[in-house]
Amino acid sequence: MLIVTGVIKVDPSDVDAFLESRKPAMKNSRAEKGCLEYVMAADPLEPGRAILSERWETRADLDAHVAAMASAPPSPDAPPPVKMISRDIWIYEIASSEQLS
Repeated sequence: MLIVTGVIKVDPSDVDAFLESRKPAMKNSRAEKGCLEYVMAADPLEPGRAILSERWETRADLDAHVAAMASAPPSPDAPPPVKMISRDIWIYEIASSEQLS
């Protein structure tokens, strides 16, 4: 399993528009082979900070997702993109896991 997690910063006045603009990508990603979770949400304590959380079954599934995102044409009805101030995303390969009870 792979976990992708990150922090994306935008102007605090743009965070709602940024998250709204990410909804189609979240919906599409969740339908992709191997996607177990794909969420982007606002940090409730730090304005302008969005948290990305993804889980993928395999590296091949994640690589196919990244390739699809890179080659996808912009949707004609998509809102204008929101400028990111910074983006810090990490991939973790998990050897084992257990459910917390």
